[in-house]
Amino acid sequence: MITRDGIIDYMRQATYRPLEYNELLDVFEIYDHEEELKFRKIIGKLEKEGEIVKTRKNKYGLPDLMNLVRGIIRLSHRGYGILVPDEAGLPEVFVYGRNLNGAMHNDKVMVRINYKATNSQRPEGEVIRVITRASQELVGTYEKGRHVAQVIPDDERLIYPIIVKPSKKLKVNNGDKVLVCITAWPTKDKNPEGKIIEVLGRKGQPGLELQIIIKKHGLRAEFPQAVIEEAKEVAQPITQEEILKRRDLRNLRMVTIDGEDAKDLDDAVSIEKIEKGYRLGVHIADVSHYVREGSKLDKEALARGTSVYLIDKVLPMLPPELSNGICSLNAKEDRLAISCIMDIDYKGRVFNYDLFKSVINVNERMTYTDVNKIITDNDEETKAKYKDLVDDFLLMKELADIIREERSSRGALDFDFPESKVIVDENSFPIEIKRFERGAGEMLIEDFMIKANETVAEHMYWQEIPILYRVHEEPDEESLAKVNNVLAAFGHKIRGDKVEPRVYQKILDNIKGKPEEQLLSLILLRSMKHARYVPYALGHFGLASKYYCHFTSPIRRYPDLIVHRVLSLLLEGGMRGKKRASLEKKMVAYGEHSTQQEMKAEEAERELVDIKKAQYMQQFLGEEFVGKISSVQSFGFFVELDNTVEGLVHISSIVDDYYEFNDRNYTLVGTHSGRKFSIGDEVRVQLVRVDVDEAKIDFELVE
Repeated sequence: MITRDGIIDYMRQATYRPLEYNELLDVFEIYDHEEELKFRKIIGKLEKEGEIVKTRKNKYGLPDLMNLVRGIIRLSHRGYGILVPDEAGLPEVFVYGRNLNGAMHNDKVMVRINYKATNSQRPEGEVIRVITRASQELVGTYEKGRHVAQVIPDDERLIYPIIVKPSKKLKVNNGDKVLVCITAWPTKDKNPEGKIIEVLGRKGQPGLELQIIIKKHGLRAEFPQAVIEEAKEVAQPITQEEILKRRDLRNLRMVTIDGEDAKDLDDAVSIEKIEKGYRLGVHIADVSHYVREGSKLDKEALARGTSVYLIDKVLPMLPPELSNGICSLNAKEDRLAISCIMDIDYKGRVFNYDLFKSVINVNERMTYTDVNKIITDNDEETKAKYKDLVDDFLLMKELADIIREERSSRGALDFDFPESKVIVDENSFPIEIKRFERGAGEMLIEDFMIKANETVAEHMYWQEIPILYRVHEEPDEESLAKVNNVLAAFGHKIRGDKVEPRVYQKILDNIKGKPEEQLLSLILLRSMKHARYVPYALGHFGLASKYYCHFTSPIRRYPDLIVHRVLSLLLEGGMRGKKRASLEKKMVAYGEHSTQQEMKAEEAERELVDIKKAQYMQQFLGEEFVGKISSVQSFGFFVELDNTVEGLVHISSIVDDYYEFNDRNYTLVGTHSGRKFSIGDEVRVQLVRVDVDEAKIDFELVE
């Protein structure tokens, strides 16, 4: 029987040369009409997905053997694109704007390589085909000119304005925020066309920002009724029959530790001292028991990919009946879990572990605030309140420090960039912006989750089971060359083409507390690739882990649910040949989609925080602040206030001299006075402009 894999394997042979359709029929000895129809369907699907390519001479071959690369193209607002190849290990490809040929941000495309990579530069290429479009709908501002009406996309990376015709059904005014559906895609010399399907409101209208962000990023705000009904059906009390199939840990003392407002509690932890070290239990909600493969719940969870946290509104991956109900590890309630019990020595190494299905009953729902009061502040009142658990928390802190030291010893990176916390009132209006500090409680949960993720990933790797790994590949040569250009100005250098995490870690240690710390940390961070989900264990550069996956948050991340589902099959003995093959086929698509959805969620969350910062700062127009320069560019520098709010001091507003930008040490220097602005400098500024829609804040220097 002819299969997809059989066709691809045949074409991958060293002796293969591109063949026409009829020649392939002869090769595979297909003479029956029914067989030919099946073969045509497989070939058509492979070509549509970009797995194989049909040449201008109507011959079929594999992309990588024809100087072609398939992947996701990420556009810059400057007009060029960077192709992130599907195949692991291939370098990113630079695509000039003139060679995009109608490709849009995040489209899956096929690129022809025009110039191969050199020591310090990426290969260059041209889009020859768009395989799938990232999105057909987008949000923008309606602009009516004398001869043409168009929608200017809110996302600067959507570089083409959309030509629209006046709507007879919708009343649209100049400057309205609208949702437009693309009806004709862009080409090399033609802008896209579209139809306005919804008027969201006037530009600058209060309260509109959340709706715009949801629509702009294609997030799913509501659950279909059929999915809600299915959630209610599966959210049933645990039966005695199910308990008997599992290891009963209801008498094992354990807690959850989360933020005050968290409702989707994925993980519980337990600890005890053993002869050679510590026994750490990480118990994760068994979501795969309720969300079965191919169910309505599963399809909706896959489409969402992740929960999205929009300050005071959550768009959960699973309906509340599951995410806040039967799956959430609520205290004093029986819950189904998958437990990872690890015996860890005094050097932070796992010397024995066990993975199994369990039933648990969490003793206490703890908050980071209270745990920090116990292990950091030694607060007597809080210790008295949780007197039966205090020893556990102190033991957890002891173990977490050891685990963190072990991770650090192998080169794990710890970037300490400030995070923001936005406090809003009942109308979602920001009333306070403050710096979010990670306490010992937050860090110990992070340490325990990383250790569990590593343990599960390595277990699955050696079982040769198809799962999604969380990979973070090492920086490429071009990125290293750019980093070295800046590092050299401060006396540092990364040697060689290949780089180990320890090299980055050493530089971070050397610059700690120095004026250039923020600049070089940012440069190093930007040189690294975005972590993603793939079905191969390529390692995690930032964590210096050889094997890594996401296992600990199946309520809010689809890849974790996949790992649970596969692990459950393994534990139950259900990983047969057909099932394994079926899962292997799906993993690449699961990984690509989950990565895309994660990036969408991150962008939406970050964008809303920036808008709320702008809203908050409006009330301080004309006031003066003291801040530190956080970034220097050719057009000016950004100043960060103590509350993490950032604003731009544009170079045109500094009138005492002409300033030149030094791109090696990121400074602006006055040509006559020699006055210099560097990252970390303290400056006094006045707030002169706030644009909430664009989330932009402008300062001017106060001399």
